[in-house]
Amino acid sequence: MTKPLAIAHRGASGRELENSLAAFRLARTLGADAVEFDVHGTSDGALVVHHDDAIGRRPIGDLSLAEVRARTLSNGERVPTLEAALQVILPDLYAYVEIKTLDGRWDQQLLATFDASPAPDRIAIHSFDHRIIRRLAEVRPSLPRGVLLSAYLVDLPHVLEAAQAGTVWQRWDTIDAGLVARARGANAEVIAWTVDEPAEMTRLLQLGVRGLCTNHPERARHAIDSSS
Repeated sequence: MTKPLAIAHRGASGRELENSLAAFRLARTLGADAVEFDVHGTSDGALVVHHDDAIGRRPIGDLSLAEVRARTLSNGERVPTLEAALQVILPDLYAYVEIKTLDGRWDQQLLATFDASPAPDRIAIHSFDHRIIRRLAEVRPSLPRGVLLSAYLVDLPHVLEAAQAGTVWQRWDTIDAGLVARARGANAEVIAWTVDEPAEMTRLLQLGVRGLCTNHPERARHAIDSSS
């Protein structure tokens, strides 16, 4: 059986500013196997790492890269580009890219950025917008893809088939044995988000999740190593 992954949610965001290069660097030292982070497309086709869909009340999709980069984060860094994030994370760790917003015009730019990264084969995508996942599946079938869910769906296999996804990113407190079994029946894996309590990590590992997405990757590392 493949060993579960300790996935740093927006980097080691329990200790450093989320979605910052500092948080990504710290994740490695805390024992993470992977980093999960958020991406938006700008008005001029650049790809930037940020959680909220707006900066200074303006949608990122209406801002140019220069306007986004003009903003200083609370830790003194600039908003990272996708390229910069991948340079920090890869090739040592896996990169799980949550696509928040992406105009279809920039699909090829996204894939080109992946291809130019240090390890394109260690990148996967996921999103709450399953249309984006389906769209990119048609362009790049080999790219690992996941769907984000916060509700417990009755017909999970249908959702996976419709989105052409192979991973379920499920909110941790809605995961039970039945959900994991349904996912496996559809040849899919389950990643739990965002779980920070060690006892819940242990429970989820016993259910057979593929990964623990957490703000505290050192806790996930300990839980995984203790369960093996």
